[in-house]
Amino acid sequence: MSEHRIFAMPFAKVYPMYVQKAERKQRTKDEVDQVICWLTGYDAAGLQQQIDQQNDFRTFFAQAPALHPNRALIKGVVCGVRVEEVEDPLMQKIRYMDKLVDELAKGKAIEKILRA
Repeated sequence: MSEHRIFAMPFAKVYPMYVQKAERKQRTKDEVDQVICWLTGYDAAGLQQQIDQQNDFRTFFAQAPALHPNRALIKGVVCGVRVEEVEDPLMQKIRYMDKLVDELAKGKAIEKILRA
């Protein structure tokens, strides 16, 4: 079975789309960074380094300092697929991130998005 092409896609190509999606709904780049950093454990400098290095999603998640232990609490549907039912571990991490950005764009409170 061939691997999904998003795994080799640079995170830096998708990141601006996350920011645009949030900004269209009056959310900020800082809020996008906050949810991504919550999920992955990157700090602002580490996130920027991943973007500058044009690392693909596989590398982005492989180098993530610490995936948040509450990520399993992220539930719902992204692109017609329930994130909690995604079998491939890397694809599930990508879908978790998509879901967090979706929740942000839909106006959900940041405290709820971060499962605080």
